[in-house]
Amino acid sequence: MSHEVDIVRAVADLRSRVRYWRAQGLGVALVPTMGALHRGHLSLIAQALETADRVVASIFVNPIQFGPGEDFSRYPRQEAEDAALLSKAGCHLLFAPQVTEMYPEGFSTQVRVSGLSEGLCGAARPGHFDGVSTVVSKLLLQVQPDVALFGEKDYQQLAVIRRMVRDLDFPVSVMGVEIVREEDGLALSSRNAYLTAEQRAIAPALYRTLSATAETLRTSRSPASEACAAAARSLVEAGFDSVDYIELRDAETLASVEFPSRPSRLLAAARLGATRLIDNVALIPAA
Repeated sequence: MSHEVDIVRAVADLRSRVRYWRAQGLGVALVPTMGALHRGHLSLIAQALETADRVVASIFVNPIQFGPGEDFSRYPRQEAEDAALLSKAGCHLLFAPQVTEMYPEGFSTQVRVSGLSEGLCGAARPGHFDGVSTVVSKLLLQVQPDVALFGEKDYQQLAVIRRMVRDLDFPVSVMGVEIVREEDGLALSSRNAYLTAEQRAIAPALYRTLSATAETLRTSRSPASEACAAAARSLVEAGFDSVDYIELRDAETLASVEFPSRPSRLLAAARLGATRLIDNVALIPAA
């Protein structure tokens, strides 16, 4: 049932609301976002409502996870529209802090997850996952939810957060939620808005190529490195400007895999103009 979502901007107000819910014996879920919400985000809210009594969504465009020359200044910000979507979806509370609330003067602490943060998107975006780990650790401490939900499109991010929660003993369950796609297969992303009409027509080739490559790896004994190299060439032939990576990794550890014998993920990042698209598909080896 939809209702107008309440908005708080201070950590103290956020904690006060959560304490009130806790006193009533209610369970709490957190859905962290950077706003510019789409159906993928709303699927997280829907899953959160099935999992907990109360749902907190956060909207915070986190400056410390953007590198020099990235799109921090132009990242879409549309709080009013996002709040309306959250209200319709049944979210109970929106935490929308200012940068100074999250990082007050003199802030000097970072959280870093070694290993899982390196390679893949970590290679192309140095320091990105340190910024993600830091802001998510703060949100988990601020809200202290029973469960926090993240989309599987950012699969490396999900793996990093799971490891951070495990290593630091955060009392929270981390839930990954399946990727939501357009009818032509393109994974929903706030950055899809950057694509021109021509680029948007090319973009679905990323999912098609990943799906075909995963099926090849599942049913044959082709080495993953060869199949991934062929997939990268296919993407360039389809119109992508460049491919940052296509790699098969273990679904839990993100270790490189050549011949899959356990659940794995085929992950990719490719560029159309100035827009960097990421996607992944699960690979369960044939019995």
